[in-house]
Amino acid sequence: MKKITIAIDGFSSTGKSTLAKQLAKELEYVYVDTGAMYRAVALFAMQNQLIGPEFLDKAGLVGSLPKIQLEFKFNADLGFAEMYLNGDNVEKQIRTIEVSSYVSKVAEISEVRSKLVEQQQEMGKNKAIVMDGRDIGTVVFPNAELKIFMTASAETRAQRRFDELQEKGDDVSYEEVLKNVVERDYIDTHRADSPLVIADDAIEIDNSYLSREEQFSAVLELINDVVKTV
Repeated sequence: MKKITIAIDGFSSTGKSTLAKQLAKELEYVYVDTGAMYRAVALFAMQNQLIGPEFLDKAGLVGSLPKIQLEFKFNADLGFAEMYLNGDNVEKQIRTIEVSSYVSKVAEISEVRSKLVEQQQEMGKNKAIVMDGRDIGTVVFPNAELKIFMTASAETRAQRRFDELQEKGDDVSYEEVLKNVVERDYIDTHRADSPLVIADDAIEIDNSYLSREEQFSAVLELINDVVKTV
């Protein structure tokens, strides 16, 4: 079977990472969670007092970019790669609601996006990759053979995220999660650099009422159709 590049974009908490992991495992492709990369940069900013509820030291963060080393390391027990920041496993820390509240602001910074996009393009130069994020089909891999754009209502996405955080034991309210989802949507779609938009040749999937299994089967069928034509 010919190898292709699969770009998955969409709003927060639409299950992009879950779908991408499923596809990568099925196809034996490399999976890259670009959201984890931006979250790791946001975590670095938090740890170094470069961002807070009322401030963002953009110049300080941009100046610190050479100090930020990002790496994915495969965890055989989990079946996917985890995010490492400067040698430390930060997979759990980057999934908190606090990091979620800052990540879109960090992702707005052009210098941050430039650094990470360059790394992402290098990761996918040999194809056989599934990458999810906000600008994969429009900026990172504009020539990807298959582009998926995932969406769902804000309420549906907030409930999914709330349930996920509750399972992890995080003390957070549904209202707080919904507010975060709506705010991230606005920032992601209104930023000047690489805003979240649907690529002209992307296939939009509203998974508000789809199970993970139904979604996976539908996208796998799309992949098989694309592979036949390349």
